[in-house]
Amino acid sequence: MSICPLCQQPSLQAFYQDKFREYQRCGHCHLVSVPEAFHLSVADEKAIYDQHQNDSEDLGYRRFLSRALDPILERIPQDAQGLDFGCGPGPTISVMAAEKGVKVDNYDLYYCNDPEKLNKQYDFVITTEVIEHVADAKSLLARLDGLLKPGSLLLIMTKRAGDLEAFSRWHYKGDPTHICFYSTATFEWIAEQYNWTLEVLGNDVVLFTKA
Repeated sequence: MSICPLCQQPSLQAFYQDKFREYQRCGHCHLVSVPEAFHLSVADEKAIYDQHQNDSEDLGYRRFLSRALDPILERIPQDAQGLDFGCGPGPTISVMAAEKGVKVDNYDLYYCNDPEKLNKQYDFVITTEVIEHVADAKSLLARLDGLLKPGSLLLIMTKRAGDLEAFSRWHYKGDPTHICFYSTATFEWIAEQYNWTLEVLGNDVVLFTKA
């Protein structure tokens, strides 16, 4: 029997199917995931990421990322140190933060793979449009927890899954690199599991505070 990639419970149920993939939802933590048979190879996945034209000078991209960075800047002292986890091929949050006098390290599995960055702990971690790409959701959350000092902040940007009707019309599921979809209920489960405090800040932004 298949187990949920987040909570590891054997509680997956068929949720939706389109002409490209199947989707299953966990009855325990409510994560919607794509079965492994439909995952891309590493090479095919990276080829899609290589097409991204992320540029720190792009004002539209900056506006997009400001919805993740601004809530952090409002809550931290200026000497706080952060990490952009999954910064992509054109790290920008670190540039924007530096303009405010705040230091942010960059880490990305494909574009900035410095394992030393993962051996540190930070006052805040920002991960934008990353978690939906990661198959091993349990290990990802454990990794993020390990990067956080007590009392530090974790901001996650990802669009949240809705009910079946909304999911069936949802453009977000059409990206073949998107394989895990989190709902508000899933984030509530995560908060309880890790003893984090959850704030829902927008349609695609949530903020956790580690105890």
